[in-house]
Amino acid sequence: MSELLCLGVSHKTAPLEVRERLAAMPEKQAELLRLAANSVAEAMVVSTCNRVEFYASHGSPEQARSALRSVIASVGGPSFADHLYEHLGDAALIHLFRVAASLDSMVVGEPQILGQVKDALEVAQKAGAARGELARACAAAFASAKRVRSETGIGRAAVSMASAAVELATKIFGSLKGKTVLLVGAGEMGELAGKHLLNSGAGQIAVANRTPERARELAGTVGGVTTEFAEIHSRLIWADLVICSTASPVPLFTKDGVAAVVKARRFRPLFMVDLAVPRDIAPEVNELEGVYAYDVDDIQRVVSDNAGARLAEAAKAEVIVAEEVARFVRARSVRDGTPVLAMLRARAEQIARGELERTLSYLGEGLSEKQRRSVQAMAMAIINKLLHEPTARLRELEAEEDRRRLAGAAAELFGLDPGAPPRAEGAGPEQQAASASAPGGKR
Repeated sequence: MSELLCLGVSHKTAPLEVRERLAAMPEKQAELLRLAANSVAEAMVVSTCNRVEFYASHGSPEQARSALRSVIASVGGPSFADHLYEHLGDAALIHLFRVAASLDSMVVGEPQILGQVKDALEVAQKAGAARGELARACAAAFASAKRVRSETGIGRAAVSMASAAVELATKIFGSLKGKTVLLVGAGEMGELAGKHLLNSGAGQIAVANRTPERARELAGTVGGVTTEFAEIHSRLIWADLVICSTASPVPLFTKDGVAAVVKARRFRPLFMVDLAVPRDIAPEVNELEGVYAYDVDDIQRVVSDNAGARLAEAAKAEVIVAEEVARFVRARSVRDGTPVLAMLRARAEQIARGELERTLSYLGEGLSEKQRRSVQAMAMAIINKLLHEPTARLRELEAEEDRRRLAGAAAELFGLDPGAPPRAEGAGPEQQAASASAPGGKR
C-alpha cells in the first residue's frame, strides 16, 4: 500500500540562493517528474518563491526517498541534503494540508499558494504522474483550504508578497505619490503588485512583459502604459521604483547592466524589489552606489507587522486542518479495506472531544479564543501522531491474512466491533457513556 512522502526546502530551511537553484517552472517540473517516474508510483513538484517540495506516493518509502534525493541532487547538487526536510505518512499529509491552507507560508494566509499547489497537481496529472492516492490527498487538501478561507479570517488578515513589496516601497519613499514605477512581469504576482501600487497612489506605471498582450491588459487595469520588454534597461533611467516578478531562469538585471544607467540617472536613488525565484535582479546589483535592491527574504521583515492578527486566525485554521486530515485518513482506511483503523481513529476522536469539553469547561473563561483553539489543535495533533505508526504498519502489510490478523488484534485490544460502521463525527450521550467504560476512557 502506498504511503505519502515529502522532501523539500523552504524559507525556513534554506536561504534564497539555495532555493533558486532548485526552483522549477512548469516545463521543468514535467522533466523532474519524468526523472522520478521510473521509481515512484506518483509524484508532484510544488515550486514557489518560498519553497520547492517533492511529493511522492509509493509502497516503499525507502525507494521513494532514494529516487527523490537522486532527482534533487541531479538538479541542485549534493549540498541540498543539508537543507532538505522530510515528512512521511500522515506527517506528510498534514504538511500538504497546511501548505495548501497557507499555514506554512512566509506570509501566513497569503492567497497565492493554493493556486500554486493546484497548478503543480495539474502539471503532474498531465504528465501522468498523479492519478491515485496523491491526487485524492490533494483534492482533500484543497477542500480543507477552502474551508479555512470560508470559516476563518486568515485571508482577510493576510499580507501578500505583492502588497508587502509595495508596503516596503512606501516605507522607503514615505509616499508613492508622483513616483514612477517600472513593473516587470504581468503574471499573478505582477497584477497584485500593480493593483496595490494603484491603491497607494503611485505616479505613472510602465508595464513590461514578454507577452505584449498581457502587458497591455495589466496596464489598462492599473491606468499605466506599456513598454517593450527589450527596453527595460533604458527604462531604468526613468523609474524611481522597479518591481520584478517574471519566470526568467536567469537575472534580467545584472550589475554591469544596471551600472550602465546609473550615471544617466545623475545618481538619483533607484529602488528595486525582486519578487521572483530564481531572482530577476542579481544580488551584486545592491553593491552599486545609489541602487537599493530587495529580494523575497527581505520582504519577511515587512510581513511581521500583521503577524498578531494572522496568528489569531491561524489557530482556528489549524483546528480545521486537523479535522480535515482526520476525515481523509478515516476515508482512506475504509478504501484500504481496514475499517478497524477508521474505528480506532473515531474512538480516539470521541474520547479526545469528551476530554476537551471537560478541560475547557473546567478552565472556564480563563482561556482566550486563540488559546482554546490551540488546545483543540493540540488534541487533534496528538491523535494524528499517536495513530500514525499503527496505521502505517497495518497499511503496509501486503498479505490479506496478515492484515486481518493484525486488525483483529487491534480490535480486540481496543474493544472495537469490526462489524459496526465507524463513527466519523462526534458522539452522542450514549456513546460518551460507553467511552467512559472503554479501555483508557475511565477517569
